[in-house]
Amino acid sequence: MTTTHKRFCQAVVERCGENFQRCLHCLSCASGCPVVGAMTYRPNGVIRLVQYGFAQEVLESPDIWLCVGCNTCSIACPMAIDIPVLMDALREIAVENQAKINETGILNFHKEVLDSIERYGRTHKLEIMLRYKVRQRDLFSDMDLGLKMMAKRKLDLLPSRIADTKSVSNLFKEFSG
Repeated sequence: MTTTHKRFCQAVVERCGENFQRCLHCLSCASGCPVVGAMTYRPNGVIRLVQYGFAQEVLESPDIWLCVGCNTCSIACPMAIDIPVLMDALREIAVENQAKINETGILNFHKEVLDSIERYGRTHKLEIMLRYKVRQRDLFSDMDLGLKMMAKRKLDLLPSRIADTKSVSNLFKEFSG
């Protein structure tokens, strides 16, 4: 492994604070992952790319953007690696390095999620999806799924707010400037 590859791996370790070098590549992380079917490398494959220092491959991989941070992988991991924290760090590095993001709308979707958290202190999924769909100019492609989610009470019509939304908003201001 070259020095450049080692530096990338070390930079990711420092950014996320997680020792993913312990990964056994047992595939436990993929066993319950709700988005593993859409991934190219699976969570352990992303870890392997970072371990070998393949910066461009991992930063341009849609896999880092597909992770929904549900922690299913971390719970299943026998080494207790916090994979969503790693994925967050990789997304940050990808944005900072202006990596080519192949999923055209994924960055817009993540911006909508962050905007929702800034506004309410938590996510309002219906608003996130509506704003995203309007921004993408694709209102009706999966409306049936949205209606099913509403029927199962997975989408609230009104946002739920935390008591102190101003503090959350201030955090965003503090870290954006």
